[in-house]
Amino acid sequence: MGPAALLLPVLLLPLAVAAGGPEVRSLRGSWRLRSGNGSVSLRAEVPGCVHTALLCRGLIQDPYYRFNDVMYRWISLDNWTYSRTFKTPFDIRKWQKVNLVFEGVDTVAQILLNNVTLGRTDNMFNRYSFDITSVIQEVNLVEVRFLSAVSYAAEQSRCHKAHSIPPACPPPVQKGECHVNFIRKEQCSFSWDWGPSFPTQGIWKDVRIEAYNHCHLIYFSITSVFAKSAQQWYLEVESIFDVVSSKPIAGLVTVNIPKLQTQQTFSVKLQPGEGSIVLLVNINKSAAVEAWWPNGHGKQTGYNMTTTFMMEAGCQIEKFSKVYFRTVELVQEPIPGSPGLSFYFRINGRPIFIKGSNWIPADSFQDRVTYDTLRLLLKSAADANMNALRVWGGGIYEQDEFYNICDEIGIMIWQDFMFACALYPTDQNYLESVRAEVSHQVRRLKSHPSIILWSGNNENEAAIASNWFSIPYPDIGVYIKDYVTLYVKNIREIVLSEDKSRPFVASSPTNGLESVKEGWLSRNPYDTHYGDTHFYDYNSDCWNWTVYPKTRFASEYGFQSWPSFSTIEKVSSPEDWSYTSNFSLHRQHHEGGNIQMLQEVGRHFKLPQSPDPVKQFKDMIYLTQVMQAQCIKTETEFYRFSQSEIINGEGHTMGALYWQLNDIWQAPSWASLEYGGKWKLLHYFAQNFFAPLLPVAYEDKGMLHIYGVSDLHEDHKLALRASVSQQDDIYIFVLQTTTIAPFVTLDVGSIKGRFSDNGFLMTEKKKMVVFYPWEPTSVEELESSLILTSLLDIV
Repeated sequence: MGPAALLLPVLLLPLAVAAGGPEVRSLRGSWRLRSGNGSVSLRAEVPGCVHTALLCRGLIQDPYYRFNDVMYRWISLDNWTYSRTFKTPFDIRKWQKVNLVFEGVDTVAQILLNNVTLGRTDNMFNRYSFDITSVIQEVNLVEVRFLSAVSYAAEQSRCHKAHSIPPACPPPVQKGECHVNFIRKEQCSFSWDWGPSFPTQGIWKDVRIEAYNHCHLIYFSITSVFAKSAQQWYLEVESIFDVVSSKPIAGLVTVNIPKLQTQQTFSVKLQPGEGSIVLLVNINKSAAVEAWWPNGHGKQTGYNMTTTFMMEAGCQIEKFSKVYFRTVELVQEPIPGSPGLSFYFRINGRPIFIKGSNWIPADSFQDRVTYDTLRLLLKSAADANMNALRVWGGGIYEQDEFYNICDEIGIMIWQDFMFACALYPTDQNYLESVRAEVSHQVRRLKSHPSIILWSGNNENEAAIASNWFSIPYPDIGVYIKDYVTLYVKNIREIVLSEDKSRPFVASSPTNGLESVKEGWLSRNPYDTHYGDTHFYDYNSDCWNWTVYPKTRFASEYGFQSWPSFSTIEKVSSPEDWSYTSNFSLHRQHHEGGNIQMLQEVGRHFKLPQSPDPVKQFKDMIYLTQVMQAQCIKTETEFYRFSQSEIINGEGHTMGALYWQLNDIWQAPSWASLEYGGKWKLLHYFAQNFFAPLLPVAYEDKGMLHIYGVSDLHEDHKLALRASVSQQDDIYIFVLQTTTIAPFVTLDVGSIKGRFSDNGFLMTEKKKMVVFYPWEPTSVEELESSLILTSLLDIV
């Protein structure tokens, strides 16, 4: 495609106007996009990214097709520019301040309005607001000139003279880009061991014009607190404003929650600059407050709340919110009979076993992740009896809809900050960017009851403690200092100042309070007596429960499988349909992953030998899914039955989050949900091994151990029930049980006859037994005479 003229549509979109409040004009929609040298020019949607714009215009194939992740590397290496014109839809003279606001820019860009540079962006996770009061005209040209994230990261690495910041590059098997730890961007976008390298460029979130006088509400958050001494709920309502006035602005704020018969009015005063107010709203004691509970433990009750700001000079704002009530504690205390400390969550005063998985970005291109995408994946988690997900630190802070859905369906969130498997710089510019990022994300997300924990990073404490990057011992002190500076003196400091309603840990895995005691870096972050652990073992027999650690909390563990053939077929060609094809090797980003799956399958099954290569490939896919499901079933059941026991000082396991829930593309991975949401066998198994009532049996040294695991809040009688019906001259007894029942015996007293079976082990939920009467009888007589007994009834 040759050089093209730059066509900039002039669009005027509807205004969002609040009474006495700001005028807001969205810049979503059609923009122009051009390559660095102008040879490619096209229309592009915002929010969006370069890759999806090119795909939408038919200029590239599906980036996920075959080897396109490598073939389309040129897209990420170019410097692209987004631009558009717009008419100012209001009288500029009526407003004291006009801002151009970007909710998300991915990632490094120069922002211009009418050829005036407003500023630069370098953090995908920050919100950027530029004052354009003196620059905006009747017709305006806005430009976002991107710099390749790959080039920027490499340049930042070159400029960092103090000491090396490993790792420099991902392993070759990942086919990724280098120095991702030097850019505040989705870390897995440079590749990971389950995902491709697509370092995107684009305006990935909302962009708009805001015009206002006097004051403007920027952040609004609600957190609930239960005062034990008063036995009363109250809300902490925080509002942060941009105050344009040179003098303080007074006013009234009214908070109203009709269903809780709660209404309070406060006199407030905003100070010039970034003014904030915190209101403590006492909930009416006579109101029956229903708490928010995790999935499987109760309802997710929320209440509608209206907050009205009536400020001086006619500034009036009305805010509609959903408010929830729940408490969360991370309990780390001594355990009788065991060294170390516990590590479990107490929700609304009740210990909760955490059941779930780990969440990664649902797509390499975030503009393709819709509400329906999120709803499908999250509902699948809830449908498999999960009550929690860990938002992993190498991806993104998810969009608002993600957390809204989790609030609605009771999925608790362990929220990592976006640092993973690497060391990071701590120069002043970098720290300032991180501080702005953390402050923004905590303010944005802290109202969500689903978020129960902030965690500083993924595996970076372990990376230093285990010396993943072969740092010479005399130099290790520098990296420990960097670690504490970033995660403790900056991230933790901001989290504690912004949100006191939920706990914080510096890393995962971590020894929790023991890591703190050891200066925030423990000698062994995988110690089973403290905190959480990550555990992977591809060399042992994964059906052997004895290889698994009896840890306090298992926050990562897993095994790979291939996605179904129908999923792979969409992004491959017939020549690829072999376990050893170039495509199969290319798609596997975990070193030795395909061989490891073969070895695990071979321990328990005969490997496929079909002369038809496609049939053999399909058979192998099937067996990897069977193997994965059985392995994670074994490990998860081990963690669940370990919650109530201490053996050799280990146990009281209170969490099982397997790696991983979802896929970012069509490839072998640890996921239980394929790209697109299709359930693997593992996800079907999860329905059972995460069931609220779970029977578990295992053999140890010739002894059969049977456990009954319950998540219920009350005792549950393991009943045997029977219904009787007549068929001709015989009677059918249908037995139902909620657990494995040994030696089930039916007795109908003095009624003469025999049963087709008796004294049996009942392993299924339902069993049919026939009664052959030797004399006339009736359903009613049999029902009144029946005595049903099993070993479970003996006390």
